[in-house]
Amino acid sequence: MNFQRVFGTLPTTQASAPGRVNLLGEHTDYNEGFVIPTAIPQRTTVQIGLSSDHKHHFYSAEFDELINFSDDDTVPQKFVSYICGCVRLVEKAGYKVPPINLYISSNVPIAMGLASSAALEIATLRGLRGLLNLPLDDLRLAQIAQQAETRYAGFNCGIMDQMAASLADTNSMLFIDTRSLNRRRLRFPKATEILVIDSDETHKTGGSHYHQRRAECETAAQILGVKALRDIEDSQAVEILPQPLRKRARYIVSENNRVIEAFKPLPAERFGQLMNASHTSLRDDYELSWPAVDTLVRILQETPGVFGARLTGGGSGGACVALVESEKVSSIALDAIASYQRAGYTGRVLVPPVV
Repeated sequence: MNFQRVFGTLPTTQASAPGRVNLLGEHTDYNEGFVIPTAIPQRTTVQIGLSSDHKHHFYSAEFDELINFSDDDTVPQKFVSYICGCVRLVEKAGYKVPPINLYISSNVPIAMGLASSAALEIATLRGLRGLLNLPLDDLRLAQIAQQAETRYAGFNCGIMDQMAASLADTNSMLFIDTRSLNRRRLRFPKATEILVIDSDETHKTGGSHYHQRRAECETAAQILGVKALRDIEDSQAVEILPQPLRKRARYIVSENNRVIEAFKPLPAERFGQLMNASHTSLRDDYELSWPAVDTLVRILQETPGVFGARLTGGGSGGACVALVESEKVSSIALDAIASYQRAGYTGRVLVPPVV
């Protein structure tokens, strides 16, 4: 089924945006810290045309679902909350959005920690920008997308995912200071590429653990007398906190320091060590890992040709990312999947895409 079959007409414009993995800097964005994501090849694409009536019509090929929505309706949940949020925020910015037909297709895995919602938001906003010739740059799109997710989808996220979907590419890493929104493209360590494997354990980013961790970080920052944990540079400063705030703050401070170190060109071995340390602290101090993910990360870390590996995304399931020798990526992927299956799990390679 395509746009014309659903809506009986051809689309006016088309836009897309990628998913992302995060190499370092998990959960630091809502602490106004530093992150290093990169885009993945998988993308979400929207096709947009004008509606023939007074309603918006949104169709998802993945869910095979058509939802009709008018400006007077309460924003529904499901996938349309992200789209409706984008439409309404564009209108609140002073631009009239006429009733539209919008068709979504995507190969960004959902609930795998790969920012599928941000890809949908940015693709939608790019489509609206093209359709209406809106004077909104890529950073502004990211800001609107984050507001859409927070205010309309009900997920109080940082801005990393939306900036990655809007500004990152697959050929470089994107260093972002999430307080100032300054960013810089970084080269991958020489002769390396990323390997991303789906653990087959759906992650629970929207659950209570994420919001609990955010609240714990905010409480820790208040006790330490700073605006955000980003303002603490010495990890020893958090040792005065009671548990579990001490462990939460220890992770955020150490993770920010890892990202700052990775800002300068590093050999692959050192970058991989930072990734390994990131996963260990995320597992032990932040307590947002998952048994299957820990198993997959351990397998990857022990596989020859892998410099480092960690979970990526919000945690509690999802995908793992590894920095590997470029020439060995295929054999590493096969070996890791085989070992993971022997451990009693199933997984699949997401990046590089299996043809």
